[in-house]
Amino acid sequence: MFFLHELERTVTLHPSFFGPRAKEFLKTRLYEDVEGTCTGQYYIVCILDSFIISEGRVVPGSGVAEYTIQYRAVVWRPFKGETLIPPEMKWDPNATPPQFTDNKDQVIEKGTHVRLKLMGTRSDVGGMFSIGSIREDYLGSVIT
Repeated sequence: MFFLHELERTVTLHPSFFGPRAKEFLKTRLYEDVEGTCTGQYYIVCILDSFIISEGRVVPGSGVAEYTIQYRAVVWRPFKGETLIPPEMKWDPNATPPQFTDNKDQVIEKGTHVRLKLMGTRSDVGGMFSIGSIREDYLGSVIT
């Protein structure tokens, strides 16, 4: 399920980036460091606007400045029983073209949408793992 979260992150900035474009560098660093990552509980899909950037604090001994940035992000967290659309079948590299298949009547090639139901999820530090099934009504290959 997708959620809108207000998050906070501390970003460091090297002294060579101090100047009138410092906030632009901070936003770019935030996008590069955060978008597409997994926190262990959810995936950060994209960062929206709402940037609140604190005053910089110089770290003694290194010269870099730390900024705290508050932002809104669209996050995705899978739940047990949720229906998704990723390809989760056996990979057949010998097929032409290579494809996912259940060795019956379903064939999933690159670009095909698949609907599956999550049976369970497990979170680790920096990653999430799921087990899914397509063995129910209205699950499997989706015709678009």
